[in-house]
Amino acid sequence: MLETLLQGLSSSSIYAVLALGFVVIYKGTKVVNLAHGSVMLLGVYVISLLAPRLGFWPGAVIGILVGAAGAVVIQFMTNAVRSKDHLVMTIMTIGINVMIAAELTHEIGDATVFTGDPWGNRSLSIGGSSFPVSRLMALIVGSVLIGVIFAIFRFTQFGVKLRASAVDAETSSLLGISQRSVSIWSWVIGGGLATVGGIFLAAFPANGLDSGSATLAMSAIPAIIIGGMDSAGGAVLGGLIVGCGEAVARRLIPELAPVLGDSFASVVPFILMLAVLLVRPSGLFGSKVVQRV
Repeated sequence: MLETLLQGLSSSSIYAVLALGFVVIYKGTKVVNLAHGSVMLLGVYVISLLAPRLGFWPGAVIGILVGAAGAVVIQFMTNAVRSKDHLVMTIMTIGINVMIAAELTHEIGDATVFTGDPWGNRSLSIGGSSFPVSRLMALIVGSVLIGVIFAIFRFTQFGVKLRASAVDAETSSLLGISQRSVSIWSWVIGGGLATVGGIFLAAFPANGLDSGSATLAMSAIPAIIIGGMDSAGGAVLGGLIVGCGEAVARRLIPELAPVLGDSFASVVPFILMLAVLLVRPSGLFGSKVVQRV
């Protein structure tokens, strides 16, 4: 039971980091970045190229910066359209995702991408259960990053601007808040968080990432839907629900496999998402949209 709890919490931290990347971009621009997975894979791929030469930590820093820069490029591309409809811009990210994924597939081919992280396949014995060090690091790093993001939202000038823009972009512009600056920094943070999440998705017990691993970031979508698209706290709670739900399902797979199949655990986040949507369409902490007619 302890092993399941620890696995659930570590998975939750990864989902929460990925989900926060979605939420920061959405709060700043009202765009759902459906190229989030390709940005994640781009950053991890750069780390895999640089880590053998420079070491993991310098390679990780550069990879995170590349992921952030890639996200900003996507932001510029979506802003290039004449229509400022956020739905149109969201749809554009689908096409951009296909283009980036195609190029990464060409570069990676059939190879497996490893980040060369220092944790390797080492495990700790906790309460008689074996727990990978990489998962413990995911829990620690994820918790620290979540705390940093919340501190940025609460105590920095950028956080004030982001919250004001999320509530009313037009009024905040009239008050002197640069929507362009808010948008760029939102994408920078979102791209960096995507790459950090990718580092731990590639770590043990996973066997690295391949050219199709960009879809793994989409596993965070149930987390942001459950918590609410515009709620950072909701993203964390959604990640906790999804990660723990998936871990419990994997623990029950030996008993449930004859009825539900071996892939049941990967479906659980979406079942939880649908259950929440039936009760609260805006998510647990999402803002309700009021339309006047």
